[in-house]
Amino acid sequence: MNGLPIDAKPIEILLVEDNENDVILTQEGFKLAKLKVNLHHVTNGQECLAFLRKQGRYVDAPTPDLILLDLNMPVMDGRELLEQIGADETLNHLPIVVLTASVEERDILKMYKLRCSSYIVKPVDFAQFVRVIQEMGNYWFTVVVLPQQTN
Repeated sequence: MNGLPIDAKPIEILLVEDNENDVILTQEGFKLAKLKVNLHHVTNGQECLAFLRKQGRYVDAPTPDLILLDLNMPVMDGRELLEQIGADETLNHLPIVVLTASVEERDILKMYKLRCSSYIVKPVDFAQFVRVIQEMGNYWFTVVVLPQQTN
């Protein structure tokens, strides 16, 4: 059950993920969860910063309500990105859910020290991955109160 009103505007989600299969799984998870979302996608931290700062081809990009962040990516990885976002006063209020395959305790601890909002380990099984996306979406968009975005 979705706690959002029927006429509510879609939730803006930015997925920062370089693995195309995980992008497709995430899209399917939100579709099956029947949550009203606009899922945007970039493949690395550098693109994410451009999206968030509305630079270049992202000049008209919406401000995301939530960022889903993979850790292991080319160009600028999720660790570096989280540090950059945390240091930027115009961005550090954005909720960031780390969604990664890493179960390394040092990664988990570091990401929370960098102020990630949640850390979720991606299941390898498709059905479990979809369930995680559904539960995460339901939590973030029916239970949690997010700040109103002004673009």
